[in-house]
Formats: sequence, C-alpha cells, structure tokens
Amino acid sequence: MIRAGVVLAALILGASALAESPQDQFSGSLELAALSLPAAALPELPPVPLPQARAQDLETDVLFGRRKRRKGAVCGDIDIKGAEAGDIAGAMPGCGARDAVRVREISGVRLSQSALMTCGTARALKTWISREVETAFGRRNKVVSLRVAAHYACRTRNNRPGAKISEHGRGKAIDISGFTLENGETVTVLEGWKTRKTRRKLKKIWRAACGPFGTVLGPEADRYHRDHFHLDVARHRGGSYCR
Repeated sequence: MIRAGVVLAALILGASALAESPQDQFSGSLELAALSLPAAALPELPPVPLPQARAQDLETDVLFGRRKRRKGAVCGDIDIKGAEAGDIAGAMPGCGARDAVRVREISGVRLSQSALMTCGTARALKTWISREVETAFGRRNKVVSLRVAAHYACRTRNNRPGAKISEHGRGKAIDISGFTLENGETVTVLEGWKTRKTRRKLKKIWRAACGPFGTVLGPEADRYHRDHFHLDVARHRGGSYCR
C-alpha cells in the first residue's frame, strides 16, 4: 500500500498534471495510484465554504452589527444614545421643549448624567465631540466621559430675577464642567484652566465649540462660568457668540 506521504504528494502533483515537464509521466503514475485507493484510505480535508455562503455570513454580521448599534439610538442617529422624552411643558412662559430626548452617550463618549435636550442640541454636541473633544488630550488617552453640570431647567439666565428665559429652559443648552480620560483622570474646567498644560487644551476645546453651538461661554466670560463651559444652539445675527 502506498504510504500517506505518497498519497498527499499524488494529490498535490495531480493538480498540475497538465504541466509540460520531464516529470509528467511520474506525476501521472502517482495520480493513478491515488485514484485506485479506496475512499477510506484518503485523508479527510476540512470542508471549504462556498464564496456565496461566506458573503451571506458577512452580510448577516453587518446587519446584526447595525441593529445592535441602532438599539437605544435617538434623533435618527445611531451615534446618539438615549431615550425619547416627548414634549416637555414649561413651568414658566417661554420654557419647554418639543420632541426632547434624554441623552446618555454620544459617539461612544458617556455623559455623567442623562441630559434632557432637543435633537438639535444633541447633534451639535456630537459634532463638537467628534471634531475636537474626544482626542483633545491625546489619541492614546481619549475622553470617555463628559461631566454634565446642567442641562434642561426652566429658569432665567444665570437664575437672575426678571432676566430672559435661559436656553436651558428650552432644552437647547448644556453645561460641561469636566472631561474624564481613559486613564481615569478627570480634567475639570475650574482647575484645568489654571494649569498651563491643560489650559491650552481646554481653550482648544472651547474654541472648537464655536460653530456647532451658537453661544459658547467659558471661565473668561464672567463669574457665572468660572467652572464650566456653557453651550447652546441659539443663533445670533453676527454668528456664534463665544467668550
């Protein structure tokens, strides 16, 4: 009986039996020897999946991944995670929000608390995060969470009596007081603004918010914003108002 090594050689050489070489006659003999063996004597090879089957499996994986990402998505955007809150009635004239959502995560960056806002505000937040925030402290130490100081609240600007209704009262504003990194460190606006190393990066983050948001206020704006960034989507005639 021909040994297993000879059988394997026959199978390999059989594929090139049509090649013109001095070894054609020898290869043909080995192939005939292999074919004369009973089926049980041949080694079992693992089944090779058909290209069509592999394509179907890949398509299934992609569709499953999309369905998984859509779970919990709001505002028609799979990168914005949360829950629909519907229309919010205001306790004072001028307050309230239509089709509001409670956002807990945007583009993989978590919020420290579920924040109530409009979809327009959530989309602006996504643009800001993707544009600058996530990698502001380095691509190897990304921002993984935003510390939310305030979101929807039916109140006047800076809580001053007689002042106009704040954009917070319309679900169009959010206050961010800190940024938590992958290594567990949290850079706060209050303390980070005092340190040269982090102040430069926080200023870059603050500057990047101008455009996605209509109003951007930080520690240098006034005494009310020493410890956070105020971001809202109100529009002004002269463009974004950033201080």
